Amino acid sequence: MEDIKLMKLRQGLESLALEAIIIWNSKNRFYFSGFTGSAGMLLITKEEQYLITDFRYFDQAKEQALGYQYVFIAKSMTETLEEQLKKLGIKRLGFEENYWTYAEYLRLREKADSMKLSLSPAGELIKELRLIKSEEELRIFRQAAAITDQAFSHVMGLVKPGITEREVAIELEFFMRRKGALGPSFEYIVASGKRGAMPHGVATDKKIVPGELVTIDYGCIYQGYSSDMTRNFIFGQPTDKQVEVYQTVLTAQEKALTKIKAGLNGKEVDKLARDIIVEANFGDKFGHGLGHGLGLDIHEGPILSPQSDSVLKPGMVVTVEPGIYLSDWGGVRIEDMIVVQEENCEILTKSPKHLYII
Repeated sequence: MEDIKLMKLRQGLESLALEAIIIWNSKNRFYFSGFTGSAGMLLITKEEQYLITDFRYFDQAKEQALGYQYVFIAKSMTETLEEQLKKLGIKRLGFEENYWTYAEYLRLREKADSMKLSLSPAGELIKELRLIKSEEELRIFRQAAAITDQAFSHVMGLVKPGITEREVAIELEFFMRRKGALGPSFEYIVASGKRGAMPHGVATDKKIVPGELVTIDYGCIYQGYSSDMTRNFIFGQPTDKQVEVYQTVLTAQEKALTKIKAGLNGKEVDKLARDIIVEANFGDKFGHGLGHGLGLDIHEGPILSPQSDSVLKPGMVVTVEPGIYLSDWGGVRIEDMIVVQEENCEILTKSPKHLYII
């Protein structure tokens, strides 16, 4: 039975009047073949699929890229590709315009006329295919989210005044690796006190002291897919202003989570949360979009922002992460991963969202 991903790719090639496509990007290679080697190219035709790589990956290719024919590089990648295209009689070839290097493109382009070969950008086709997650991908996401939740519970049992931001980040990463994660999905944000005003305040050697709000934004890579979650805690009782800011962000996030569903576009979903923050007079302190898609990359489509016309569809995985950031004071962001459904959403990250007071 043909793989559903390859079937949809071939349907896309047919609609673009292409006979084949070459796939260079490592994430896209993995998406269609399962191959994790650091060098190689896929050649997908209407009926067959080939993995072009070198001798280092002979056994790995046979183990991972099931259903593929293997073409091993004798001279250079371009020459091997050229020989394979001639052998198969390919005349209309698609490529990933955002990933295939210009140098490699030129090398093949020089031979294109003699081969009567036309080259057409087709990267958007793959980008669109990756937007909707399969049931197997959603299974992986649920496990990645579970590991992320477990890490938060674990670290909340360890933190104490005087711990550094970096120590929190290290403990999160080590715990998730022990649970089967391949590594962090991005450089962790652990921003305490005034540093919380930086949406991307990556962990430093700063010590966390009582009275400071702390934002932790982290995730893991599990079986190739990225998780992403943000929570907050404080040592000691929060001030009235800290509670006000926190509750405003939480109310905004919960409003969006309650209303999000297929058919809405990115700006409509963003507005659900943003209106709450604007009404609380913090509108100019929420300077980023509400969320982004997740997948093999930590940032994918669709985008949830005031400028986004991307229409949500069932099976899309996105983050919902409103925030308020006040210079010389601090900030709050609350983030969950969700799966878009026809009439609502499935929330993947399940850690409690009250402000943790330690």
